Amino acid sequence: MGDHEPPAWALPAWDAVEPPGGRPGPGSPTTGRAPTRVLGVSEVTGAVRDALRGDPRLADVWVEGEVGRVTISSAGHAYFTLKDARSQLACVWFRDDRMRSAFEARAGLQVVVHGRIDVFDAQGVYQCYVAAVQPAGLGDLALRFEATKARLAAEGLFAAARKRPLPVRPVTVGVVTSLSGAVLHDVRRVLERRWPMARLVVAACRVQGDGSAETIVAALERLARHGDACRSAGRPDDAAAVVIVARGGGSLEDLWAFNDERVVRAVAGHPVPVVAGVGHETDVTLVDFAADVRAPTPSAAAELVVPDRREATRAVRARRARLDATLAAEMSSLERRVAAERRALEGLRPEVRLAAARERAGYLLDRATSAVTMRLAAERRGVERGAGRLGAPVRARLAAAGARLDATRGALAALGPDATLARGYAIVRRAADGAVVREPVQAPAGTALRLRVAHGEIAARVEDGG
Repeated sequence: MGDHEPPAWALPAWDAVEPPGGRPGPGSPTTGRAPTRVLGVSEVTGAVRDALRGDPRLADVWVEGEVGRVTISSAGHAYFTLKDARSQLACVWFRDDRMRSAFEARAGLQVVVHGRIDVFDAQGVYQCYVAAVQPAGLGDLALRFEATKARLAAEGLFAAARKRPLPVRPVTVGVVTSLSGAVLHDVRRVLERRWPMARLVVAACRVQGDGSAETIVAALERLARHGDACRSAGRPDDAAAVVIVARGGGSLEDLWAFNDERVVRAVAGHPVPVVAGVGHETDVTLVDFAADVRAPTPSAAAELVVPDRREATRAVRARRARLDATLAAEMSSLERRVAAERRALEGLRPEVRLAAARERAGYLLDRATSAVTMRLAAERRGVERGAGRLGAPVRARLAAAGARLDATRGALAALGPDATLARGYAIVRRAADGAVVREPVQAPAGTALRLRVAHGEIAARVEDGG
């Protein structure tokens, strides 16, 4: 084998495939069959898909078989297999189609699916894209179900705008169900566990068989009349604030009473909100669409109509804690304001203001005394310095002035009243008004007098006037 020849296991190059009759020589025209073409995986998958889509029989098929394992994705899509004795078919049922269906596929059931066959490119598998599922052998009921549902939906009986909110804490709960069976026991047990304060009013009815639809309608009417009577009697708490329509699980035939148009209209027209708890989670009835709230089971319906007392207790405790914190903060703020007002009022008391004024006056007096003392001391030092500079001439002049002052004082003393009194004279005054008596007529008889002499005063009275 030469250096450029490929190994025996290698595929030949696409341009090296020999036509019949051997390899053409150089310059020979290419003749014979077309070269082999290798397809990609996507091309093969696309070819299969196109072939399936081109077959009109597979665009709209009804397939009957037994449901294998069912898987529900988080998005709500259902994946299951449909099988018979020899083959199986993968099926996909999208959420929106599931929600519109009256029936849920469950493992082991014999069903008829309606849909189309197509290829899922990512995995290269063909599967049935399901639009509807119905039990095998119950096609007539399923068709009646869909027809009734479409007619009532067109009337707006299932419209979301009609849905009423449930009361938060109902005092009385009405239940429409059979007295036999476990449903009533389950509802009572849930109510006692979650909200034991709620009262239960039961309107008994048959939930299966001939005539059961009439009894369900009659039970709803009895609850409505009971509520009207309680409200008219002034006992509104005794009237049911919410009604549970409940039944256990069963087949489509077992649950057919809850697809009866009379029952559906009675539920939609009931005066208080209605919660439907019919069957299991996978069971769907027309009452579920007409009710204000749908619950997957009767027990779940009981849980929906009343609060959980433990949650309510926690909520009350949390609110009390918030209220206590708010009150404490408000009280603290008010105490600070009161203390501030008290301090302001203390400052306005007369004795406090007087003490403050006295303290200020003392402070100002001390400052003034200190200032005057300092000023006098400064003046004294100035005088002493000036006196020291005056010298002997000034002291001589001061001595002469002092001598003259003494002489003048002596002359004044000789001329003053004290000197006159010392020589024996007296000053006479009326005792009544202190006026000096200069004339006898100023002191008639009986006038009290006071005589001032050199060393005191003498009291006297005029005996003979004039």
